[in-house]
Amino acid sequence: MPLQRLGLDIDGTVTSPKTFLPYLNSSFNKKLVLEDITQYDLAGLLNVSKAEFLNWLKENEEHIYSNAYIADHAHPTLHRWKNEYELVYISARGNHLFETTKEWFTVNDVPYHHIDLIGKHNKIESIKHHQVEVFFEDKHDNACAIAEECNIPVILFNTPYNQGPTPSGVIRMNNWIDAKEWLYHYESGR
Repeated sequence: MPLQRLGLDIDGTVTSPKTFLPYLNSSFNKKLVLEDITQYDLAGLLNVSKAEFLNWLKENEEHIYSNAYIADHAHPTLHRWKNEYELVYISARGNHLFETTKEWFTVNDVPYHHIDLIGKHNKIESIKHHQVEVFFEDKHDNACAIAEECNIPVILFNTPYNQGPTPSGVIRMNNWIDAKEWLYHYESGR
């Protein structure tokens, strides 16, 4: 039976993992490049308290998400998939950003069938609810948990902040071109 439903994270997956860099550099007087982001915990990386970082994020998230860059090659891949699969975006963004997120999808002509902003990193309940068959992610612990608890393949887009061992259900990809090829090989081998 062919795949029907793909699950996709938004930030760092559909949007470029470099999106936050100009804002972090400007606000925290840094000169960071993506290779410097070796951990997901940005507060620790910036040497500020979690509360300070969360306050900064709350003040800036709408502007950052509205102006996010789309990841290289994501656009043509998603357009090719829009008529083959149901595209379900499941993000840790809070639901208060739904209109901002939906507008970004419209302005950037990113196809979607459903957007679920769950306000937390644990996406397992939403993945099961939407019966997602393959998930695309950039957060290491999310990818591992999803693969193990949902028993589905998870494409983990390689970044400096998501290194570490992964279970067999997590497949590392360097870009959307490789992910597209993997999906077609996976689908043809089912």
